[in-house]
Amino acid sequence: MKDLARSFRYLGRYRLVTTLAYASLFISIAAQLVVPQLVQNVLDAVTESVFARQILALPEAERAEALETLPLSVDQLTERAVSAEGPIYWAMVFIVVFSLARGLFAFAQAFLAQKVSQDLAFDFRNELFEKIQRLSFSYHDRNRTGQLMIRATDDVEKLRMFIGQGMLLAVQSIVLLIGSLTVLAFTNLSLTLIILPVLPVALILFMVFGSVAQSLFGEIQRRLSTLNEILQENLAGIRVVKAFVREREEQDRFDNAAQRLMEQHIRVAKIFSFLFPFIFLISNLGQAAVVYWGGRQILFDTLTLGEWQKFSLYLIYVFFPVGQLGFIVAQMSQASASAKRIFEILDAESEVTDKPGAQPMSQVQGRECFSDVTFR
Repeated sequence: MKDLARSFRYLGRYRLVTTLAYASLFISIAAQLVVPQLVQNVLDAVTESVFARQILALPEAERAEALETLPLSVDQLTERAVSAEGPIYWAMVFIVVFSLARGLFAFAQAFLAQKVSQDLAFDFRNELFEKIQRLSFSYHDRNRTGQLMIRATDDVEKLRMFIGQGMLLAVQSIVLLIGSLTVLAFTNLSLTLIILPVLPVALILFMVFGSVAQSLFGEIQRRLSTLNEILQENLAGIRVVKAFVREREEQDRFDNAAQRLMEQHIRVAKIFSFLFPFIFLISNLGQAAVVYWGGRQILFDTLTLGEWQKFSLYLIYVFFPVGQLGFIVAQMSQASASAKRIFEILDAESEVTDKPGAQPMSQVQGRECFSDVTFR
């Protein structure tokens, strides 16, 4: 993780674009969090209107008896019965406005994040190429061409993907989770406390998975490098291979390397196949508990239908980031393993160095001159 954190320093080269990307992300999340409140306003207005109409439709004796138990007059009931259209109209307008704002800023966030990630990938590739050119021959004797190619291409791409996508998803998930829990706590604290035990369990599970996955993804990159070495050697020396009739032996080498790479991918897939169903199970158990206790509160008139709908929507905003964490942890583990391999090259020291106090050579200019040259 230290190397991954070190790669984030490169974002300082693009402070403005990075700031705009994250500002767009926060605005998009804010627009997303407003919509459930508007839905509650609509449902509460409709529910109150339907209730008022039902009371007003009762026979006069029953209506008078009902009014004695309600803190409302006939005029207030009449006003509620006909006033639902206004909240519905304005809620629809604001939902459209906030949805458009969310879409616009989500596009800006995605575009700017991809731009930053491509710029960083450009910098990493150029620095790697420059470093590789300056390293001594002994370094290239110890590290084959295929390994260096994978680090300058595939490892850089995995790091770019996390910076351009995974890190934004992580920030989005954290902000959305905290914002949703805050609104839920103010809406109904007792229901919020029911789902809180789910979150530490999921967090611990992701931390364990992340620590295990990083080494697994690092091994994938090493085996991919080995496969690429064999491919590069055979393509570059195909004439030698064919001259000595070594096609079968080289095919076996390639098959073995491909088999080992596939086995490592399957090993990682097994962990994923356990992680996601377990996370969804935890989320569904939390939702089931909320459905049960929320339904009871509606029956006992301590929770309105609008509040319940708002709570349900925010509940999705809570469990959706929890589900995303699996994808984020996987990307982060891949990026961390790749960042380590990238900085191994950037931090490598050449065995051939300048003497202390050596002066840089100025621009050399000269000409070729043939003097007293004859041809026989």
